[in-house]
Amino acid sequence: MVTTIGVWLLVASAVAIVVEGVLAALWGVSLARRSAALSARIETERALIEADLARLRAAVEETKRLWRPYRRILLWVRHPLVIALLESYARRRAAAR
Repeated sequence: MVTTIGVWLLVASAVAIVVEGVLAALWGVSLARRSAALSARIETERALIEADLARLRAAVEETKRLWRPYRRILLWVRHPLVIALLESYARRRAAAR
């Protein structure tokens, strides 16, 4: 009687191990498929981001090229004293209304 309980426990544990192995294999295959799909999606998104970044760089370069003739004016306009003077004019205009 004692030996049959031990044998049945051994069989039950072997079945449990096999079932866990099958479940782990199925989970691993599913995880590998999702990982491959995610990697493909990431590469697609990366390509789109690279294309957008190239367009942005081209736009920035074009903007720099277009503003090149106005460089000296921009330096003057961005000077803190000029900004303060323009703000002073704006305050006077607002106060006059």
